Amino acid sequence: MEHEGYQFEGAEASFELIIRKQLGVYKPFFELEHFKIIGEQTNEKDHSASALIKIRVGGMPEITAAEGVGPVHALDKALRKALEVFYPSLAKVHLTDYKVRVMDESAATSSRVRVLIESGDGEESWSTVGVSKDIIEASWLALVDSMEYKLIKDFEKKKGV
Repeated sequence: MEHEGYQFEGAEASFELIIRKQLGVYKPFFELEHFKIIGEQTNEKDHSASALIKIRVGGMPEITAAEGVGPVHALDKALRKALEVFYPSLAKVHLTDYKVRVMDESAATSSRVRVLIESGDGEESWSTVGVSKDIIEASWLALVDSMEYKLIKDFEKKKGV
């Protein structure tokens, strides 16, 4: 995975999720059916984006939409909005840092990008990573890891693990 551009030194939460998957002890809290991003830029240089997302939690579908100042912000808001229906504790999670790194400058705009996200809930903070040739997909992968990590920690805390 590091050959593909992943770097886990700064993304301990994503690394923990990979280990759990390899050990067979990972169970996803939700599944993505699909999402759609719509971006807009007016003559006044205003930026806005909307995201429509459909997820499934335990067989129950949830469809929601949100607006943001850009596509990643809109996607983040829509994902949280959909998940908070099932997992209210996610309302405490906030993105505290967002970094994008181009992996191969010679490929220009078709290069892979690495997105590192730092999140926190007021008590703990964690970092996740996503890599793709599509910055939205890389951001999605890092956002999903962030939500999954928080849900795992909440579940373990509840069970006293």
